Amino acid sequence: MKIYMNGKLVPESRAKVSVFDHGLLYGDGVFEGIRAYHGRVFKLDEHIARLFRSAQAIDLKMPLTKAGLAQAVVRTCQANGIWDGYIRLIVTRGLGNLGLNPYTCKTPQVIIIAGGIQLYAEKLYATGLDVITVGTLRNHTEAINPRIKSLNYLNNILAKIEAMNAGCMECIMLNPQGFVAEASGDNIFVVRGDTLLTPPSWCGALEGITRQTVMELAPEQGLQARAEVLTRYDLYTADEVFLTGTAAEIIAVVKADRRIIGSGRPGPVTRRLERVFREHARSSGTPIG
Repeated sequence: MKIYMNGKLVPESRAKVSVFDHGLLYGDGVFEGIRAYHGRVFKLDEHIARLFRSAQAIDLKMPLTKAGLAQAVVRTCQANGIWDGYIRLIVTRGLGNLGLNPYTCKTPQVIIIAGGIQLYAEKLYATGLDVITVGTLRNHTEAINPRIKSLNYLNNILAKIEAMNAGCMECIMLNPQGFVAEASGDNIFVVRGDTLLTPPSWCGALEGITRQTVMELAPEQGLQARAEVLTRYDLYTADEVFLTGTAAEIIAVVKADRRIIGSGRPGPVTRRLERVFREHARSSGTPIG
């Protein structure tokens, strides 16, 4: 595997980060997870635009233009023969001193990894997920704004640990006010009749690219989609619940805190959106070449 490191493609064995990089020391940096389908990078411009917004929010000066970064992503995919795969685009604060001061870091570091990912076993897309509500709350939006996709994922990891220790692959995270925020790594949707509801960003939800794509595709399927404050009651009493994410795509939730959701199987709306999303993803995007 070839890794993009600051303008160069290097073998995986030589892709190394300094122990003084603030991305390692303090989780100081931003990232994007991106998918490639059938030789095209899906929503590349949208991912890069969000990366730049995240960087601006933490006062991190990007070392490349948006166009330059897009070219670097395509170049990395080409070098690794990626046709269908997963791309991790990372920008760290860079090499600095011990201590929190970010302004000792003079040169941000750009890393691009193009490979594969399988977040959930294929059988779970057929059967759906069981989830639990965890005690780890989503970060307060004025502590770490959820619209910043930063390298500091400890909040999500602690939630994932709780879920897996309870025998579940995924969980529901609440915000400090007790409202539903998101899963440990995915956005969440509730289906009520022909309406899709998802928590707004101010409730602690990342403004996911797949989330936004589902909301854009919904009207074509005779569905309404909107952001709305949700409680666990809304999950328990929903017709269907599903998660969305770049790695996960769309996957049904069939049980939450031991309450069976709907029929206890992936529902018709979720199934239809899975199919439509995959068709859309495989027919659009930036050509790899």
